[in-house]
Amino acid sequence: MDKHVGVTRQQLEAGTWGEHIARDAPAVVLWTDEQRSESVQATLEARPPGDVWVFAYGSLIWNPTFKFEESRVAVIKDWHRSFCLSVSAGRGTVETPGLVLGLDQGGTCAGVAFRIAEPDLESELAVLWKREMITGAYAPRWLDVFDADGDRFGSAIAFTIDHNSPNYAGNLEREVIITRLASASGFLGTSADYLFQTAEGLRSRGVLDDELDALAIAVTKSMESL
Repeated sequence: MDKHVGVTRQQLEAGTWGEHIARDAPAVVLWTDEQRSESVQATLEARPPGDVWVFAYGSLIWNPTFKFEESRVAVIKDWHRSFCLSVSAGRGTVETPGLVLGLDQGGTCAGVAFRIAEPDLESELAVLWKREMITGAYAPRWLDVFDADGDRFGSAIAFTIDHNSPNYAGNLEREVIITRLASASGFLGTSADYLFQTAEGLRSRGVLDDELDALAIAVTKSMESL
């Protein structure tokens, strides 16, 4: 596993996160501050009653970068974790694009829900949007979150994949996913490390994802053969 920890809050607040992407992948269209602000406001206008939770299913599990009051294991329904977002910067390059996770339709997904305190909503959602909505590849939506017993405990913002994004890479063959994860690397580290840290982050919370673990084993074997 490499020593990269992923994007930092300092990078997000300073704007260097977007600068790095623009430098390494100049063809990628970045969202403006105005677009992100409008998206945050639209999301909050659709807010259900109750606390604001954020559902983490990938790197937010082990590197949230925003302040939160509480975290707990959560399950969402009708969506699943998928390596369906192609990246040509960060965890890959233009020549060797990597893959990161998105929530795609169907199935269920276990992850971590983070509760943001009401006084911190404006500042912390701004940071979160600078990270997750850097290119607008996700469609933020409110989803019900359930505990391990199947009881609903609230509504969470979840960043689902936008099928209209030019970077959407759903329905890739498994061998293609393995090859891309095993070979891609960018200024944040490798796509493989993103996978490994997500699997470890889930295990540290007592969540077992057999499919993710099997993928990690396959990617490790592929890396050994490179």
